[in-house]
Amino acid sequence: MQREEIQLLIISSSIVLFTLLLTLFTLFYFFQKKKSRFLVEKMEDDLLFQSELIKSKIEIKEQTLTTVSRELHDNIGQVLAVALMQMNILIEDESQCTKESLVNLRYLVNKSLDEIRVLSKLMNGDVVIKSSFIDAVSDDLQRIEQLKKIQCSLQVSGPVQPINREHETIIYRILQESISNILKHSHSETIAIDVHFDDHRCNIRIADSGKGFDAKTVAKGNGLSNIETRAQVIGARFQIESASGKGAEIQIDYPIHTEEYH
Repeated sequence: MQREEIQLLIISSSIVLFTLLLTLFTLFYFFQKKKSRFLVEKMEDDLLFQSELIKSKIEIKEQTLTTVSRELHDNIGQVLAVALMQMNILIEDESQCTKESLVNLRYLVNKSLDEIRVLSKLMNGDVVIKSSFIDAVSDDLQRIEQLKKIQCSLQVSGPVQPINREHETIIYRILQESISNILKHSHSETIAIDVHFDDHRCNIRIADSGKGFDAKTVAKGNGLSNIETRAQVIGARFQIESASGKGAEIQIDYPIHTEEYH
């Protein structure tokens, strides 16, 4: 009888041990599966972020070159053409070479030089890398005021917090694309950008006084999809409000991860 009890105890212990091992194996399997899924999703997120970052940097350079090319052709080229025409007139008819005509010619040349200086500053690629997105967009707005005669304003409030440099590049590209949309489509006479910082967030508001559009019916074209995607990549919330004839307003709410700097 004692032998049978020992055998029963061994069998019971074996069953319990087997069940325990099976449970541990099952838990380990599901844990590894969940861990693998998490790692794959993290890798996909990292790849998406790096892709958007590289794309943003390339588009910043491309837009810079496009802007310089357009301004050289549309503004500086026309001013220099007028100056050259006046010079030819003075060369052919010396009687028209008056102080007033020379002053006018000097004005055209100085205007061309001023616009070239503005464009040369724009061509400085270090602006995006070495300065903050606030400084970079401030330079853009100053250039727009000088070349496009559009009233621009930039207001910064709250204690400015340090931002991840890669995220800052994407934020600047969002602002650059928003401004480009205003210039291309809104026919606005004003561009207003408000940046507010607190301890944990950076809220950016871009507003214009243009023709606007119905945000509910208009498809997300004209760069709006790119803006929304980039906002999501850096963990920011994107919102747009607009109505026909009442301008448009874009808001970007970006969470500042201060632990990266402490």
